[in-house]
Amino acid sequence: MLHLMNTLGRKLEPFKPANPNMVNVFTCGPSVYKPAHIGNFRTFAYEDMLVRYLEYSGYSVCRGMTITDIEDKAIEEAEQLKQDVLRMTDDNLRLVEQEMNLLHIRKPEYFEKASDHVESSVKIIRALLEKDIAYWYDGNVYFDPRKVPGFGKLYQVDMSQWPANPKRFHKDTYPDMRWNRGDFILWHGERSAGPVWWQTAIGRGRPSWNVQDGSIVADCVEEPLSIYCGGIDNLVRHHDYNIAILESVRPYPMALTWLHGGHLYVDGNKMSKSRGNIIYTHDLIQQGYSAEEVRFFLLYTGHYRARVNFTAAVMQRTAERLRSIKKLIEPISARAAGSAPADDGLGKELAALFTAKMDEDLNLHGAVDTLAKHLAKVDAASMSAPEAAGALQALQRIDHVLQALF
Repeated sequence: MLHLMNTLGRKLEPFKPANPNMVNVFTCGPSVYKPAHIGNFRTFAYEDMLVRYLEYSGYSVCRGMTITDIEDKAIEEAEQLKQDVLRMTDDNLRLVEQEMNLLHIRKPEYFEKASDHVESSVKIIRALLEKDIAYWYDGNVYFDPRKVPGFGKLYQVDMSQWPANPKRFHKDTYPDMRWNRGDFILWHGERSAGPVWWQTAIGRGRPSWNVQDGSIVADCVEEPLSIYCGGIDNLVRHHDYNIAILESVRPYPMALTWLHGGHLYVDGNKMSKSRGNIIYTHDLIQQGYSAEEVRFFLLYTGHYRARVNFTAAVMQRTAERLRSIKKLIEPISARAAGSAPADDGLGKELAALFTAKMDEDLNLHGAVDTLAKHLAKVDAASMSAPEAAGALQALQRIDHVLQALF
């Protein structure tokens, strides 16, 4: 049985879908104020791997991804570039889609821009205002966490330390992994003329980042999500904000299981424009790596929850590791020679080894190493063609998850 490290409760749990007939998985998608780098794609890749492994395990899965195309950073970036903000974010989103396709990251069934769900955000904000959980102040709407029992349950915030008279935080996002102990913004009231305001039932303005994900989820899925995913940075503020907002207006949990992936560093440092160390997928392709090798690096180098450090040497070793595994498969493929596959033998062994490791909180690194060790002992010449075909079929099924072997 698949076990996942549920951030909600901080424990390894057997996976139990909210709806066994359709596993709904939502993931935080890109903030498209700039093109996505390999750190972003590491998150998207582990989420894609999760969905593919659920399918490998026999589940029907529907995935959603939220696209942040309205936020302070996008507006500031567009102003600096003297571009229309929504046109700029649409251009960046097209680049994301192209690179997702390149890295075999399937486009989710729900691939939703926040700008297409403004009315849903307004509906949620109105409900929060009616419940007196949100309030107007100086033309904006703010959320009061003190009005929500159990606020901060994902991060395990100690609300006894919350100030009695907190200040208001009016930005969409704040730097660093720290908590803002106060009321967070839900709605930016119109301050000046511009292209990013909407006329709505609560006036002209735009929804904050924190209400956008919940509004998209509410429009797409009318039941608890089985899994919600994101990067570790979303664990501070953002996901607890999402939970508090959505669970205040719906009578069931936002999600049963929460997964958070680790960051990708470059030579020991966070990627940043100021350091000049941002790496994009096309940079690695131009260096001669295949898209499959880049995907393999993103998935194999470390467990999805671990911090990974990119260096040129690690990238090279990881690509060579993939190439060596492919060479182990070549004689098995040749021996299969188009034969009908056998149901037992090596294929069954490989499937069992892969499942045993992947069921341990998606231990793909361990799964790959175990498979490679087993394949290294195989004498393809001594196998029957049906047994080789069965092994090849098992590896092809495994590659539905990896998307790198064939």
